[in-house]
Amino acid sequence: MGPGVGARFEFEAELWRWEARTDSWVFAALPEDVSDEIAELPLPPAGFGSVKVRVTIGGSCWSTSVFPDAGRKTYVLPVKAAVRSAEQVDVGDVVRIGVETLG
Repeated sequence: MGPGVGARFEFEAELWRWEARTDSWVFAALPEDVSDEIAELPLPPAGFGSVKVRVTIGGSCWSTSVFPDAGRKTYVLPVKAAVRSAEQVDVGDVVRIGVETLG
C-alpha cells in the first residue's frame, strides 16, 4: 500500500441525477474539503482524473471510482441502482457515505 491509500472520509451528501445522459446515472458530490484532501493524496493516476475508492452506504459496500466534476469543483461518486434499492434511498435523499481510497 502506497502513501495516500487507505485514507478514509465520512460525510453526508444528497443524491442527484446527472441529466446529461438518457440513461439514469445517480451521483453524490463529495464535500469540497474532502475533494481537496483526496486531490492532494499521492495516489496512482487513473483515467479521467478518477480515484479508485471503496464506498460504504448503510450496509452496502462496493468498489468504484470518484470522478472530478469541473462544474461542481468536487469529485462525484456514482451510486448504482442496486445500492439505492438495497438501502432504500433515491434522488433527493441525504445519505451518510464512507469513502476509502484504494491503490
